[in-house]
Amino acid sequence: MERILKKRRDLSRRHRRLRRKLSGSSERPRLAVFRSLRHIYAQLVDDSSGRTLLAVSTGSPEFPEGTYGGNVKAAEILGGLVADKAKAAGFRLVVFDSGGRKYHGRVKALADAARKGGLEF
Repeated sequence: MERILKKRRDLSRRHRRLRRKLSGSSERPRLAVFRSLRHIYAQLVDDSSGRTLLAVSTGSPEFPEGTYGGNVKAAEILGGLVADKAKAAGFRLVVFDSGGRKYHGRVKALADAARKGGLEF
């Protein structure tokens, strides 16, 4: 039990440290990524006004039906969806927030797909 609490505490600490350095604005929102075991969530956040500008997840209606949401393939699909919706909303420049997670695996796949879709960060 102590090991699990330490992992959560360390993740929280990394996320707080990361958030001290970066924030999103209305011109350049923050692309925040959260991953759970079964799903991946991405949202564009304007921290100056405290609003979520758009949100997409593997549970969204836009996500292909019948696709498992907790793997790298799903992260790539979601990255493309985020890029398409962001460009449609008029955003091209974003700040990437990995949520305290390593830039590896699903987080990296989502970021690479968003870059390929036209977002710059």
